[in-house]
Amino acid sequence: MHQPIDILTLAHRQPFMHGEMEALQEIQRQVPGSVTYSINRYKRMPQWAIEDTGVLVYHYEKNNEKENYLELKFCLTGNVYCRQKQTECDFCKLNVSRSCVEKVDSVDVLSFSFSPSYLQQFAKAHSNPQSLSDNVLAFKHQSSFSKMLPLCGKTRMAIEALLNHTYTDTLENIFINAQTQILLLYSMDCMLGEKLETSFTCKFLANEADREKIIKAREILLQHIGEPITIKALSRKVAINECYLKKGFKEIFGTTIFDFYQSQRMEHAKYLLYDKGLSVTEVSLLLGYSSISHFSTAFKKHTGIKPCELLIH
Repeated sequence: MHQPIDILTLAHRQPFMHGEMEALQEIQRQVPGSVTYSINRYKRMPQWAIEDTGVLVYHYEKNNEKENYLELKFCLTGNVYCRQKQTECDFCKLNVSRSCVEKVDSVDVLSFSFSPSYLQQFAKAHSNPQSLSDNVLAFKHQSSFSKMLPLCGKTRMAIEALLNHTYTDTLENIFINAQTQILLLYSMDCMLGEKLETSFTCKFLANEADREKIIKAREILLQHIGEPITIKALSRKVAINECYLKKGFKEIFGTTIFDFYQSQRMEHAKYLLYDKGLSVTEVSLLLGYSSISHFSTAFKKHTGIKPCELLIH
């Protein structure tokens, strides 16, 4: 049985599951005085049901300023990677990569890390003390947090440019620097007008180790799509209090553990029914339901249609 791919975990951690995915391209570089970045492209398998996503990570340690950084991470699908160099591929040079015989559908993971000294040049001398974006750029916000980022058309265009440019050497540094500033602009724009209170309400989430436990819990849920796991068992697996787990999960991911798990199960059910052609009975059993009627009720509540209707279409 194929499990859904946990994009947040993939975008949050490097290296990127080398044992399970075929690497197409790996780049790790540093633009002097600007940004450290990595671009990892992997062959996408057709059975994966994944969504594009982005995340901003603000890491702050009051007593260890050298460890402070701001990181942007993005994971995208639907792009095409050419196994030939773009300068040598006639199709890609003409911007018709979809016709390229060397094309491979890819999953692309990009990471950009900015130091406080670099970001502080953009902060105003008299910034708004209640603006989260101003405090983040000046590194005056004194607790770590992470924020999911919507991938608008402008963000996608900037990422597409980073994936497909043909610059080299010094010009490449200039281009990368320009595009990463654009991504930083769009990401910070998501926080314009937000107040400091939009940082973690749960104080324990200021601890990176506890945030990792919440992220790990999400990963475990995805690994148990066909074997329902209780919150009590889940809290033991990640070594965190049940109450903290529920509150932390809701704050980081914007949904309850139950709603998230049900949503993922139903999305996987859609894949099994529509793409794999399994019967309602087979899917019900694979997802651990005690009866077909319980599965059908849950599926209709999530999708608005009965599972048998999806098979008809």
